[in-house]
Amino acid sequence: MTTTEPLVLDGFLDEETVPGDLHGSTARLRLTVSPTDERTDEMILPCTVTDPELAHVVIHDLVPGDKLRVTGYLQLPRTPDEPMWLVISTLAVLETAPALSDPATATTAALERYGPYVCWLDADTPDVEVFTATGAWVGTAPEPNAISELLEAFEQRQATNGD
Repeated sequence: MTTTEPLVLDGFLDEETVPGDLHGSTARLRLTVSPTDERTDEMILPCTVTDPELAHVVIHDLVPGDKLRVTGYLQLPRTPDEPMWLVISTLAVLETAPALSDPATATTAALERYGPYVCWLDADTPDVEVFTATGAWVGTAPEPNAISELLEAFEQRQATNGD
């Protein structure tokens, strides 16, 4: 079952895209959609691209952390064991993923995106520096497992301050 009206969603590509078939004429990806700054409103939406030219772009040009605007049709499940997904017909890159400025650190450090947040992970330390996508410092998590607690505390502070 397909919805009749196209959806337009903005979201982040949080992991590598994959070919949907052996020839790379289709592609699959997971889009993290966060319509508000509340983590509880986030959803991960499986997506597929069936246009071969667009699939090539998705597979070869997109990287985790890219902010995308996609237009497509929602495929709803007909039975409880079928998945729901978005069939993408158009795609635009709104923001490219932040790049590492020092190639020497690329093997030991990485930037990860969590919705509207960017995390700096360094293999040499368990600490994780967290910023908003606009560059405002959120704080330091003592380890990757503590990022969600840090983000919840930050969001509560923002709500209390009215920001």
